[in-house]
Amino acid sequence: MPYAAPIAEQRFVLEQIVGIGELAGTERFAAASPDVIDAVLEGIAQLAEGEWAPLARAGDTVGAKWTPNGVVMPEGYKAAYKAFVEGGWGTIGVPEAFGGQGLPFAVQCAVLETLGSANMGFALAPILSVGAIEALQHHGTPDQQATWLPKLATGEWTGTMNLTEPQAGSDVGALRATATPRGDGTFLVKGTKIFISFGDHDLTDNIVHLVLARTPDAPVGTKGISLFLVPKVRADGTPNDVRVVSIEHKMGLHASPTCVLSFGDNDDCVGELIGPEFGGMRAMFTMMNNARLNVGLQGVQVAEAATQKAVEYARERVQGARAGAAAAIIEHPDVRRMLMRMKAQTQAARALVYYAAGQVDRAGLGDAAARDRLEITTPLAKAHGTDLGNEVASLGVQVHGGMGYIEETGAAQYFRDARITPIYEGTNGIQAADLVGRKLSLSTGAAFATLIEDLRGSTHEALGDLVTACEAVGRRLQTADADDRLAASYPFLTMLSVATCGWLLEREAAAAGDDAFGRAKKAVVAFYLDQIVPEALGLRAAAEASAAALYALDAEAFAA
Repeated sequence: MPYAAPIAEQRFVLEQIVGIGELAGTERFAAASPDVIDAVLEGIAQLAEGEWAPLARAGDTVGAKWTPNGVVMPEGYKAAYKAFVEGGWGTIGVPEAFGGQGLPFAVQCAVLETLGSANMGFALAPILSVGAIEALQHHGTPDQQATWLPKLATGEWTGTMNLTEPQAGSDVGALRATATPRGDGTFLVKGTKIFISFGDHDLTDNIVHLVLARTPDAPVGTKGISLFLVPKVRADGTPNDVRVVSIEHKMGLHASPTCVLSFGDNDDCVGELIGPEFGGMRAMFTMMNNARLNVGLQGVQVAEAATQKAVEYARERVQGARAGAAAAIIEHPDVRRMLMRMKAQTQAARALVYYAAGQVDRAGLGDAAARDRLEITTPLAKAHGTDLGNEVASLGVQVHGGMGYIEETGAAQYFRDARITPIYEGTNGIQAADLVGRKLSLSTGAAFATLIEDLRGSTHEALGDLVTACEAVGRRLQTADADDRLAASYPFLTMLSVATCGWLLEREAAAAGDDAFGRAKKAVVAFYLDQIVPEALGLRAAAEASAAALYALDAEAFAA
């Protein structure tokens, strides 16, 4: 059975968790009628199932290839991307003023989920463009928006984010790329950037790079960083001085070329300042916060695809007996345990990421409470969403047994593809540190307090206990010293994420009907509340432990 988009589930989550009907009642999102949402979900399913999914295997086995003339994608990719552009799928969440359809960001997430479940590596191209569009919308000048946004919106051009350098990964302040004024308002950009997803390819005629660099005499650290737009091809049609040095040989995501880019080898790389000088971090975080939700969405993508494949295999693979007759492995309790867990964690991740996406839309309408809720749920969506993608992909291999370890079945590809997601766009450890370091104290603690207040609406005993534990640990961490806060950050993030997912899933179960979909939803939610929520309670001891245990060994002793 090939990949099939989970249209009914997506529509249900958009209705019950995002509140798409309420958003459609506003002037800005009036186009998001039920008929339009159905057309979007069904249309993107046709593209993903018919043209993107069949290319996933070649994307993994053949992959993107570096040549002296640039990166070449596998056969079929250019035509499949052209179908994406011609279908207008890149314009879904872009405001109408910039050539888009003006639909909610949450609907755009549903589109990207479907594309990514069909072909996760390939879907990174439009995901990155979404972030570039967001940065230009908020920080570009009217002329820059008029020049670059229309074709970024349609997907005729793609966008990238250029932050990391060989010596500057998570420590962004250590970057060395430079931007020197030319005297005409533009800059000569020079430096090397690494880990640039879709930094080069042959899908489009142009690529719009957003590059962090330092102007002359800039302050040290992050305060001296500015953001520049550096196109592969300049607005006048001449090639810019941007060169793809190589592409990385990676564990997974082989359909996504991860490039080393060199800017200004010939001292002729022209860029434009985006936003004010030294405003680079603020502008880049506009792009990164968007990207973090979309990376959390990648957890949903890979989990959905891995679950579908595992269910198909478990229904077909006959092994052992039940009631004296040969049985497919789906009839065995332990396989049922794994499949139920896969479905529950996939639905939990989707609910969490879509919920955060809905807060993006509400914040865009001026809702201050939604802005705070988005701030506190973004690290949850990125970190927990990708953790669940990895867990579900690993379980998918396990359901296949020995065949899961054989590449030809395809289960291993999901496992390999998923592994990068807890690392890029801010490691999950950084997300946890952000949660306890900034988000717990956001609005003098009100953002956390109101989330806890909402979670208290649960009627499930174990979930109620978990919420109480989250509140107690969170309050303790608000006044703990830095080392103790950071030592507790990851288990606390998981506790709070599971509590939030449980609350959202309980809402889904309450809204589910008595048809086949509703009965399945209630069964999956019951499994989550009864079996997964209590596990998170067991993390309280780690979340309340002192950091001293982590420093009981000195650095040398770890190597002993």
